[in-house]
Amino acid sequence: MPNNKEKILHILQESGSFISGEDICRRLGISRTAVWKNVHALMDEGYEIESISNRGYRLCSSPDTLNAEAVLPYLHTNALGHALRFYRTIDSTNTEAKRRAAEGDAHGTVYVAEEQTRGKGRLGRQWVSPPGEGLWFTVLLRPDCIPAQTAGLTLVTGLAVCQTIRELCGIDARIKWPNDIVLGSKKLCGILLEMSAEENHVDYVIAGIGINVNIGDFPEEIAYKATSLRLACGHSLCRGELLAAFLNIYEPLLQLYTENRTEEILVPYRELCISLGRQVSTQRPQGLLTGTAVDITHSGELVVRTPTGEEETIFTGEVSVQGIYDRPEEKQA
Repeated sequence: MPNNKEKILHILQESGSFISGEDICRRLGISRTAVWKNVHALMDEGYEIESISNRGYRLCSSPDTLNAEAVLPYLHTNALGHALRFYRTIDSTNTEAKRRAAEGDAHGTVYVAEEQTRGKGRLGRQWVSPPGEGLWFTVLLRPDCIPAQTAGLTLVTGLAVCQTIRELCGIDARIKWPNDIVLGSKKLCGILLEMSAEENHVDYVIAGIGINVNIGDFPEEIAYKATSLRLACGHSLCRGELLAAFLNIYEPLLQLYTENRTEEILVPYRELCISLGRQVSTQRPQGLLTGTAVDITHSGELVVRTPTGEEETIFTGEVSVQGIYDRPEEKQA
């Protein structure tokens, strides 16, 4: 449950103008002294709050700090994000989620870091996670299903991130199958799902998400294929609001997944999937598979039509898409 400081911040955010200390006292059932102390605690955390006698308090600006006060005022979920764990620096939010899951943390717990020193990407790659510039977090899920039924969670998570970015930022974000989020030919977000399960039971699934939010520039070695919301929008974004918006969208999509309403997930996913209709390639043990991506199956596989007209399905692995993440020299060739 939110504490009084969080409740006062929510009241100030909702008001948008001056609200009297007396009104806050009445709404929360606390003393004027308690209001004053909590307002000053918020100011110490970087919130700019104007105080005028006979008018009350007005929130002027908020710091881009990842804490409960930055997320909860925007959160409207039943379960996701009700338990939030914040870390200034951590090895990896996915690794921490595994540790905490083994200790019994509940479904919907979210682990958020300002900085990751060993952020994890797909295929064992490191995910660059500079402090204060991105949204690096993991959601702990405890689905009631068998391991074979979890494949759709990859699509659900990618769809939720993509819809969140499109709605909050107004940019044409797309999904590179299965769950990279791209803008044009560059990557905005990476997603890594990991699972702990027995033969007939899933203990937990962790959905690790890294969104490039307020990064102004990238190292030369990845600048050709990476971008951020700040670069796309032309201004910085509130990371706490972005996290809450994602959780608000993710929860009902997870409900559709739980109810096996797969087509209601696949229809918007296909519309946003930039891989479809493009030339793709992937390395298989039997050789290189190339063709045109034509569909996504209900189990989340990418359907590829080869030059001979045959259709092959890809369930996992590295899939290159023509025109996405190309190096500058490759475009000139």
